[in-house]
Amino acid sequence: MKLDSSKYPLLALIDDPSQLRQLPQHKLSALSDELREYLLNSVSQSSGHLASGLGTVELTVALHYVYNTPQDRVVWDVGHQAYPHKILTGRRDQMHSIRQKDGLHPFPYREESEYDTFSVGHSSTSISAALAMAIAAEKEAIGRKTVAVIGDGAMTAGMAFEAMNHAGDVNPDMLVILNDNEMSISENVGALNNHFAKILSGSFYTNIREGSKKLLSGVPPVKELAGRMEEHLKGMIIPGTFFEELGFNYIGPIDGHDVGTLVDTLRNMRNLKGPQLLHVKTQKGKGYKPAEADPIGYHGVPKFDPTVHSLPKSKPSAPTFSKVFGDWLCDMAAQDNKLMAITPAMREGSGMVRFSKEYPAQYFDVAIAEQHAVTLAAGFACENLNPVVAIYSSFLQRAYDQLIHDVALQNLPVLFAIDRAGVVGADGETHQGAYDLSFLRCIPNMVIMAPSDLNECRQMLYTGHRLNQPAAVRYPRGSAGSADIASEMSELEIGKGKVVRKGEKLAILNFGTLLENAYDAAEELNATLVDMRFVKPLDTALIEELASTHERFVTLEDNAIAGGAGSAVSEYLAAQGLLMPIKLLGLPDAFIKHGSQTEIHAELGLSSEGISQQIKAWLN
Repeated sequence: MKLDSSKYPLLALIDDPSQLRQLPQHKLSALSDELREYLLNSVSQSSGHLASGLGTVELTVALHYVYNTPQDRVVWDVGHQAYPHKILTGRRDQMHSIRQKDGLHPFPYREESEYDTFSVGHSSTSISAALAMAIAAEKEAIGRKTVAVIGDGAMTAGMAFEAMNHAGDVNPDMLVILNDNEMSISENVGALNNHFAKILSGSFYTNIREGSKKLLSGVPPVKELAGRMEEHLKGMIIPGTFFEELGFNYIGPIDGHDVGTLVDTLRNMRNLKGPQLLHVKTQKGKGYKPAEADPIGYHGVPKFDPTVHSLPKSKPSAPTFSKVFGDWLCDMAAQDNKLMAITPAMREGSGMVRFSKEYPAQYFDVAIAEQHAVTLAAGFACENLNPVVAIYSSFLQRAYDQLIHDVALQNLPVLFAIDRAGVVGADGETHQGAYDLSFLRCIPNMVIMAPSDLNECRQMLYTGHRLNQPAAVRYPRGSAGSADIASEMSELEIGKGKVVRKGEKLAILNFGTLLENAYDAAEELNATLVDMRFVKPLDTALIEELASTHERFVTLEDNAIAGGAGSAVSEYLAAQGLLMPIKLLGLPDAFIKHGSQTEIHAELGLSSEGISQQIKAWLN
């Protein structure tokens, strides 16, 4: 999509950051306005992440203006906020394709651009990666600089502080920019703080500080007193003592929408020695009133008309799995005052808004801290409470040790409601829930359920909650199946599947929400179709019965074939000496790129037609 140079005269001049650096500094404010308007118009036509990027426009401009990217490394955390970065680094005319199949990647992606120094998608990795790059830069000794940009939300993860603790010990030259857009640390923004930021980052203050250290190096009591005085004085004007204790020189907070102050401060800080932290205050959704008023609602948006000042109302559709979970949670809490619901910062995505309002004393949002979420649940279970952990499949990967060591090893009754399982769609490789069945299946004491429709999901959640051992119910984004959702809750018999359609010779063993696609294929092939429901324990009696009456098996799952549910069936057949042909259908041994669920399933042969074609090819 070609840029209209009459509408964006400055932005039209910039195909890469080297051209940005040719502009006089006084033009940067006008450029920021153009960039923000272009971002708004682009995302409104393509859909994607909006509010985060609107809040980082000036910061992005200042970074690429001061730092010699891509030689200097800028590492973005998560990447929702990196759309302005993509626009300024040669991808401006492709922004209409972002998050779409074969289009621009939704996050910074090393294969896409040399300016994307680290591929991201999950939060809190930037400081660790930047630390390694800073150490490498010192080894190269060519003056390369390193910057990590991390949000206050991502700072809630322990990994960020592990990296800062290490950086303070190693003491490399690096800058961490804390993009604070929720007032979670400080609200002291204004001219005075901007003034102090310039002073504290400038050569005069730095020279005095370093000179004083050298002068007093031989007088330990005086040196200690001087250090305490410096810390006390800085503590009076900036809330950075905590970061100073980790070994970082703290600067800020400063106004993240004052591009002139940002440039002056970054220019001063670029040559400072040792780990530096710049605290920048920004407003998520800046410059577009509806996004400023509702940054959560405008975090990820569909296509919309920005002149209307409201997002289009979604058409009535079938309830989603997330909503079924949220409703079940409220219904279950009405019966069980020991239910404790935990989420690692996914209240809206996991369908927990209503529960958080109706049962606030039983609701725990632990922020972006998946490991803590799981061990917190284990602690609740030790005290005879009934914890439910609502977590995305790809985020549960981050708490694997806690799942094994703190929950399963102690055989504690924790229920994992695993959302976004299987192909997720536009967020791409980092968010596809491709591995949960594989990494859960090998853990002792686990019961693993894969519902084929919304009602089955509700009943499985109830079943798992009633169990006296660890249990997981995994379900995809969106909806599936046409079954009515029963208001009553009943326990399913553990490890029992059900035959959906009887056929001849071929049996299709389905795990999860591809059942409807499998049904169409079974009709065409006159195959028996089974909704297995339980991945662990398997319905071994049903498998043996089917093996005695059929010639071939096909297994189907929205999970990696490697180590998944189909592998479990194969392992059981081999162990019992039931050697028969079996075809495993699922996700390949590759990272699944972005695109809609329908597009990706079709490409991988998991649509109705694709399943039928794969089976026919195998039979022939």
